This record gives sequence, C-alpha cells and structure tokens, in this order.
Amino acid sequence: MHSLASMKALFALSLSLLATTAALGQNTTPGTTDSTAAATPAAAPVANRLTVYGFVDGYYGYDFTGKSQTRPGFLYSHSRANEFALNNAIIGLRYQDEQVRGALGLHAGTYVEANYAAEPPVLRHVYEAYAGFRPLPKTWLDLGIFSSHIGFESAISKDNWTLTRSFMAENSPYYEAGARFTYEADPKLTLTALALNGWQNLRDNNRAKALGTQIQWKPTDKLLVNSSTFYGNEQPTDSVRRRRYFHNFYVTYTATNRLNLALVFDVGKQERAARGSKADTWHTGAAFVRYKLTEKWAATARYEYYYADRGVIIRSIMPAASDANFHVHGGSLNFDYAPTANVLVRVEGRVLRSRDAQFTDEAGQPTKTYGNLTSSIALSF
Repeated sequence: MHSLASMKALFALSLSLLATTAALGQNTTPGTTDSTAAATPAAAPVANRLTVYGFVDGYYGYDFTGKSQTRPGFLYSHSRANEFALNNAIIGLRYQDEQVRGALGLHAGTYVEANYAAEPPVLRHVYEAYAGFRPLPKTWLDLGIFSSHIGFESAISKDNWTLTRSFMAENSPYYEAGARFTYEADPKLTLTALALNGWQNLRDNNRAKALGTQIQWKPTDKLLVNSSTFYGNEQPTDSVRRRRYFHNFYVTYTATNRLNLALVFDVGKQERAARGSKADTWHTGAAFVRYKLTEKWAATARYEYYYADRGVIIRSIMPAASDANFHVHGGSLNFDYAPTANVLVRVEGRVLRSRDAQFTDEAGQPTKTYGNLTSSIALSF
C-alpha cells in the first residue's frame, strides 16, 4: 500500500504535466509509439513537438469458476473478478524532434497493483520515463524505463486484438529499464539492441545485466515478422546463478481489408540450481484471427497453450525439483464496438483447460476447467 503522501505527490505530478502542456498551447492529439512517431521539422515550435496522451480502461470481470475476487495468479491484466474495476489509467507527455526524444508517463490500476507488486513503491506508478538522442543518422539511443521489446501484445488493451492478454504476454516482460539502441536500416527493417536491469525489473535484483535484441521486418504492407531475444541471470544476488535464454517470434498478416491473422510462439530455457542437470524449458503459442464485421464492429478468436517444466516462470523463477509441470490451453472470443475513433467497447469470453487440476471451483476444490467473461470501456487521447 502506498502512503497518502506518495499518492498526493503522484497526483500533483500528473496535474503539473497537464498544466505544462496547456501552457505550451498544445492541442490534445493521440499518442504515438516510439517506433512510429514521425520526426518533427526542426523549425517547428516546441509545442508542436510535444504531445500529451492518455488512456483509461474500466472493466467488469465475471468468473464462472470459483468464488475468489482475484483471478488465477498468472493473469495480471483485468485481474479482478466479480467487481467493477480500473485496469489501467495512463497520463503522460512525449517529446520528439529530429535529434532528441523522450517521454514521461504515470499509471495506476489493478494491472499496476498486480504486475508491479515486486517493484519499489516509488517506481510502481511510472509507466515510462526515458530520454534519447540520435548518436548517428538513422539511430536512436534511449535510457530509462520503456515498453518491452518482447511480444505481440502490450499493456494498453486498445492496441491488442483481444481484451485480455494471452499466457505468453502475461508471463513475459511488459516493461523494461535500461539502455536501448535502435537502428532504422530502412523503412522495412528495424534493428534494436538492449542492455537491461533484467526480466521486467525496474530495479536490478543482482549485479549482472541482461541483454536483448529485436528484429522487425516488414517486407510488404501486409506482412510483419518479429524476432526478439533475451539473455540474463534473473536470480537474486544471494542465490545460485540460473541463466535464462528466451526467444519470442510472431508474424502478422493482413489477408484482406477485413481479415487479419497472427501467429505467436515463445520458447525459453533456464538453468537449474544443480550444475550439469537438464535446464527447465517452457514454450507457448497462440493463433489469432481478427475480422472486421462493419466499420464499427470487429471480432477476434484466439487459441493458446502454455507448457512449463516444473512451472518455471509462470509459477516460480526458482522451481523446486518436486514441482509439477504446468500445461494449460484454451480459447477466447472477443467482440469490439468502436462508437468513435477514441472509444472502444469490448466483451470477451474465455475458457481454459489444464492437464492437471490447476484451478479452484466454487466448493474450494481443484478443477481442470476455468471460464470467465470480461467487459470493458476504454478511452484514449
């Protein structure tokens, strides 16, 4: 729990962000991502290089399995059940010109409560905070806190094809802290190298640093291919080293102006404490089919699975020899309605099935099946 003083400070900082923007005469415009924000001509006024962005995602989740108001521990987004809740509210500023860029954003909600629980209280409400410049033509060097280079999905639900996140998104980094070097080789190819505090760590848990890479290739307007990697030791300083190797791969394809397809696959290995023993492996995959029904309506179907030796990563970063394997698969169906360009209304049904009894039913007994229904209204600017 945060102190009243810290919450007041966060509120005051949010007000100051908005006040600064108003003072510069900036009109409210949709926020843009780092990879797509266009450079502003050097002669443009400072106000035209500065954008304010915001996002609010309110939801109601209903679980058909069990009586808990908290969803299974491996789900972090829309994590509350049988209550009205705020998943994520974000307010921030971004600046970019031809040579310099940076961002500062704050957030709060049940996503932050669940996913940032291990972070220092003073940093939990920082959504992004980085500064960068162009050391060479076609390059950027950023330092600070920024969104993860891993994965098809992000922390902002409106940008995802489904309302809830897949297993792989929930159990791989949403955010990172470190240094990021990006080379825009040409309009079709972007290369990124990163040195990080760790696997979704704002504050490092040991003296070792992690490394990451990303290749994004768009050979045509319809096809995007992504390959992201991670390497690092993610154990506390006083624990035995267990190096982690990870690769994320996804492909998206625009089949028609109404039909979009995506395939995602992750695989990782982490060393066990006993040297010379077999590493713990996890792999997970998902397939998405999105169809635009009308100008304002769309639907997405998803199938996914997740397998982890001894529940590594999804249940523990230090699994014991006696821990059971984790094997769950499931599907979801999502309907979207966009009454305006910056409002999205969503309803999603989801069913999961485990090989072993991973869930808890209404009587408090283990069960192999879990189902939920989630609805959301999201506003962005």
